[in-house]
Amino acid sequence: MPSDFTDPADRPTTADDRQPVILLGRRTAFARRNGALRTVTQDKLLAPVLAAVLADGGLPAAAVDDVIIGNAVGGGGNVARLALLTAGLPVSVPGQTIDRQCGSGLEAIVLACRLVQAGAGSLYLAGGVDSTSTAPLRAHRLSSTADAPDFYDRVSFAPHELGDPDMGVAADTVAARYGISRDRQDAFALRSHHLASAAIAAGAFDTEIVPVQTPAGPVAGDSGPRPGLAASLLARFPAAFTPDGSVTAGNSCADADGAVVVAVTSRARADAWGATGYLAFVDAVPAGVDPTLLGIGGAMAGRALFARTGITAGDLGRVEFTEAFAAQVLASLDLMGLPAENTNRQGGALALGHPYGASGALLVLRLLQQARTAAPEGELSLSALSIAGGLGLAALWRWQTPTR
Repeated sequence: MPSDFTDPADRPTTADDRQPVILLGRRTAFARRNGALRTVTQDKLLAPVLAAVLADGGLPAAAVDDVIIGNAVGGGGNVARLALLTAGLPVSVPGQTIDRQCGSGLEAIVLACRLVQAGAGSLYLAGGVDSTSTAPLRAHRLSSTADAPDFYDRVSFAPHELGDPDMGVAADTVAARYGISRDRQDAFALRSHHLASAAIAAGAFDTEIVPVQTPAGPVAGDSGPRPGLAASLLARFPAAFTPDGSVTAGNSCADADGAVVVAVTSRARADAWGATGYLAFVDAVPAGVDPTLLGIGGAMAGRALFARTGITAGDLGRVEFTEAFAAQVLASLDLMGLPAENTNRQGGALALGHPYGASGALLVLRLLQQARTAAPEGELSLSALSIAGGLGLAALWRWQTPTR
């Protein structure tokens, strides 16, 4: 094994050497809720992906400083620690699980990058996981009857007096406020299915997907994209959330199960390790917005990131934005001045599905994989998403190759 990963005393000391980079990543297939992965708990989804990332890179497990995993609908506990031990990492490797709802996977990767940047460590496994199929039922204890359950569908994301709409209702509000027509939403959803289907047909995802064992056999392919989906079918869907609304089941994502993990290290260690290219972290910004307009959170985070870094929309080579609802993606792109055709070039959550805690991490993996085959040196890219409760998160990346 390379000494740069195994000798903890040999850590980069200058800010340039500590520049965080994404070396490689893997994921499970994404399967719709109660679909092909319905029997697999989130730790069993995550463990084989952690093991695969280490194996792919020839990275010594004992050199991992921490495993940082985003998770939104799990049953509590620390799925990062449970999964890393299940994957066979040594007990000396810690693990932490974080929750920024559907921004959790991206937040976990950003946190790992910040830790490398600060010199706190130099090798992290970061990403996200969610199993919407096996998520626990939610209940409060009733005050009137000891230990009697009071079941509820979802947690509160904002105080009631500020507004805490369901996600679909909020998407309809954004569509109405920012003039996002039903036709645009349906066209964007259709594009997502066709692009994802084309990527699958071309084998673009084959090398990144880790097969997951189930009682029915291994699952190694995404089940959501529909290559034969037609505009005429999408046009037949009725409003799903508000009377006379424009958001439908066809231009909204499906809940899904899946896991994504990337390896985060320093540029100095990546160079010494022999990496031929990597996605370098530039900066990231979270943002808060009116919870009733939560769909534009990603745009506000992106605009704040532009202001802080001095870049413009025209500087970006490619963009990945979580497609929870076509309405909020299109509104956010409009607000950032970004063209839809430059976004999600291999499809997104409208086709693949949305395993909440993992979706933000998938944005980074998509940028990394596309950059390996198509990005020129120095290309800038953006990952962004809008988050329940009126939040957004955006991160800026640069494709780099070592100078030797």
